[in-house]
Amino acid sequence: MGKVCAVMWNTYREAVRARILHGMFGLAVASSLYAIVVGQYASKHAARVLSDLGAASLSLYAVTVAVVMGATSLYREIELKTIFPILSRPMSRPQYLLGKYLGTVLTLLVFMAANVGILFSCLAALHGERGQAAMGVALFGLVVVVVLFWKARGMRTLLPACWALYMFVSGLFLASSVVDERQVVLVSFFLSLCEVTIVAAIALLFSSFSSPFLTAVFTLGVFIVGRSADTLAQLPVRVFGPLIHELGVGASRVVPNLMVYVPPRAILTGASIEVETLEYLGLAALQAIAWSTALLTAASLIFRRRDFV
Repeated sequence: MGKVCAVMWNTYREAVRARILHGMFGLAVASSLYAIVVGQYASKHAARVLSDLGAASLSLYAVTVAVVMGATSLYREIELKTIFPILSRPMSRPQYLLGKYLGTVLTLLVFMAANVGILFSCLAALHGERGQAAMGVALFGLVVVVVLFWKARGMRTLLPACWALYMFVSGLFLASSVVDERQVVLVSFFLSLCEVTIVAAIALLFSSFSSPFLTAVFTLGVFIVGRSADTLAQLPVRVFGPLIHELGVGASRVVPNLMVYVPPRAILTGASIEVETLEYLGLAALQAIAWSTALLTAASLIFRRRDFV
């Protein structure tokens, strides 16, 4: 596992330096601020608007980052030929792929945790009692990060993870007065994390034998079909005919059902009487683990036979 962890950490270090990740993080923060503005037009439900829009934008940007990283990370190593000295050491190709995958998941975890922490702080800012405290905590964290980034250059790759953890924990505490909306964001964060683990595994599978452009196209295609799995499985025969109906059913069974990770709001808040939230989260996590394992196994089998010459 030491070799896998080394590849994982190196993948994370390369990702946190990428400008596109910084841009996506800026867009995610801007989306949270935009949700606050939109929420002001529904004064009685401002917190609900913020949590719903924030959770939706979190899922969107996390999937985008997963697709971009999955499509470019492995290809860059092969294109720059930095993979050759790595594989010349006593490290198998499946170990290398596992390290790349875990590094991608770690980057996504840091990215999402930071965004959720900011979203929690925005929820607390909407609640008058802790609004000033939320702003103070956010500014303090930002100042500390800027100072350490300037003074401690050796910690620059570790700073994003530490700052994300700080924002997540402090925001979780500050948003304790908005119980329902905090739970919506927290449950959505867990489900989105499960979803992007599958998306990252799909991208890694395609990148093991394809180019970045085709990998991104194929991954987005599978993602769209996965998000439409329930609809495809229920296409009416009278409207589309038996052939299209059977194709839709077949597609819904072949790809991961990603609709599991965007459940109704009642499940997010724990108000559903049909299924308990913890039970639902457990089944969703098991599905993510099963699909990720199967996809990584297929990627390892393909990558093991790939000729780099």
